[in-house]
Amino acid sequence: MPAPQVTTHANDPLERERTHLSSSRAALRAMREDVQALDIKDVTANWVNAAVLERQIEDRITALADLAHTPLFFGRLDYAHAPGADQAEGAQGEQFYIGRRHVHDADGDPMVIDWRAPVSQPFYRASKKEPMDVRMRRRFGYTGGDLTAYEDEDLTDTASGDQASKLLQAEIERPRVGPMRDIVATIQPEQDEIVRAGIGGTVCVQGAPGTGKTAVGLHRVAYLLYAHRERLARTGTLVIGPNRSFLHYIEQVLPALGELNVAQATVDDLVAHVEVRGTDGAEAARIKGDARMAEVLRRAVRSGVRMPEEAVVVVRGSRRWRVPAHEVEEIVRELLARDIRYGAAREALPQRIAHAVLVRMEQAGEAPDDRVQDAVARNAAVKAAVKAVWPAVDPVKLVLRLLSDAEFLAEHADGVLSAEEQAEILWAKPARGVKSAKWSAADAVLVDEAADLVARTPSLGHVVLDEAQDLSPMQYRAVGRRCTTGSATILGDLAQGTTPWATASWEEALAHLGKPEAAVEELTQGFRVPREVIAYASRLLPAIAPGLAEATSVREAAGDFSVRAVAAGELDEAVVAACRESLEREGSIGLIAADARIGTLGALLAEAGLPHLAPGRETTAEARLTLVPASLAKGLEYDYVVLDEPAAVVAGEPDERTGLRRLYVALTRSVSGLTVLHAQPLPEQLA
Repeated sequence: MPAPQVTTHANDPLERERTHLSSSRAALRAMREDVQALDIKDVTANWVNAAVLERQIEDRITALADLAHTPLFFGRLDYAHAPGADQAEGAQGEQFYIGRRHVHDADGDPMVIDWRAPVSQPFYRASKKEPMDVRMRRRFGYTGGDLTAYEDEDLTDTASGDQASKLLQAEIERPRVGPMRDIVATIQPEQDEIVRAGIGGTVCVQGAPGTGKTAVGLHRVAYLLYAHRERLARTGTLVIGPNRSFLHYIEQVLPALGELNVAQATVDDLVAHVEVRGTDGAEAARIKGDARMAEVLRRAVRSGVRMPEEAVVVVRGSRRWRVPAHEVEEIVRELLARDIRYGAAREALPQRIAHAVLVRMEQAGEAPDDRVQDAVARNAAVKAAVKAVWPAVDPVKLVLRLLSDAEFLAEHADGVLSAEEQAEILWAKPARGVKSAKWSAADAVLVDEAADLVARTPSLGHVVLDEAQDLSPMQYRAVGRRCTTGSATILGDLAQGTTPWATASWEEALAHLGKPEAAVEELTQGFRVPREVIAYASRLLPAIAPGLAEATSVREAAGDFSVRAVAAGELDEAVVAACRESLEREGSIGLIAADARIGTLGALLAEAGLPHLAPGRETTAEARLTLVPASLAKGLEYDYVVLDEPAAVVAGEPDERTGLRRLYVALTRSVSGLTVLHAQPLPEQLA
């Protein structure tokens, strides 16, 4: 069979598709105008309901905005048969246009079907071996917002194999300027399986560079919001990224799909109980992030509980009711044995003591009710007993004491941390108070753990955790607390773990997260990184992730790839020249270098008259060059990358494995081309 036809000149079929696009845009405008015209004055009972409804209407108006440069639909399915019991939902032997959102005409008939609807699924899954009742699949090509091409795939022709889509390839390789784009038009079957996985289970995606794992996670959120909107509207969704630059890069993906109410945060945002003004050494951070710290904190939180030495005597009217110390001790020991939250047990204790008083009242012939029990629980004698036996705990002050008081730490870390480890995490100079303490990011996670031991952290309906391989066990626990009653999508690449405490395996990470039953899916087929580039970077895998499968690339173009050695005194000049050369091409440019080199390179670019941006700032047609510290490169992508001095990137990390992993990240940020410049010898793994 010949390759699928690509039509790029104006003919009748193309004009018909353009007419449908124009009609669909007009229908979308009409849908938006209908919402804008809604009058809610007579349908709201009070101002609270009115405010809620008004906010919902505003969100709906925003979601129905027609983005001029974003195609309203990108594909079409022609089903083979009329509806039947075994047909896909909505299939009527008709044509269905597949797009980013649902659009209907004045009669309510669909003009564009949401990509998440069941009837759209064959657009991503159908093949000649399994056509799913699809006769023909059509893809559309756009220039800006204008429909300029189409390509047909006949799925009934089983005599020939599946053909590569030229439009699909062109969309994948399209130059990138601005924030991250959605991949809704290019989702592959193995990606679609993950996107449409049910909400009931947690999915972990091990994805090599360029496999689209981040985009898959974001599209999974969009799909779950479509399929379970009411449930997730109540419980909430959250996307967690490694840093603010990364979150800024991805923030437009969900709004482009019509989803506006998904919160985004870093792990540091989640645990911001204290102001972080200090830093830890690598070893101290590793110990503080170790899961053993959870046991140290558990012991410390409960350390204030004391067994009663005196009876509790409650006076009501002319009667005195006495609960002996041994009976109060039994209540306290039972609450400790139940291992419930410290705060919940403290709230239960006065009720349990009050119940013991009520038993005595009943034995004396009285008939007390719940109101009497509540009154007894609030009695001054009961409150005093609870304060003495089960004192309140401030999580921040508790962690402050643990890190400042060697004896307190030794008491609760006995048998858990060695004496050397205890000495490593103790502050050299104890803080005078909570506000003056120079808390580190790892300390804030400890405070979050302590806070959860005191009072349960609220759980969300679904959490997406990206770049998960870099989290410490204690950070995994912090994220896991946010989805104890919900599900999660975990995204990462073990080979890109660039912290000393990076996880060794997903099984271990999922156990700390509290989701040991999660399915682990592996994406190894790359769509972004050119094949020569990923092959070169994969030379590092035996040293940084020995058990990991090497990534492959479906890219037909090898990409522009070169490794250039220059004399020691000529590196700066060569880097500037390479950036200038890259800017002659279309698309975004990333200059990635060791963090220590950023200041020097920034000055050189300014002197050369090359304007540049910092990571997280949106590239434009006028400013396409970004100067990227290697520590912030993860998750970002550029059409062309200039990599400055690989040896310096490796040397900038505390150990060689972490340095080589950081280099692996830097090598795999390019979409179309990579230029590596070095004056020092390359790491032996790349030789």
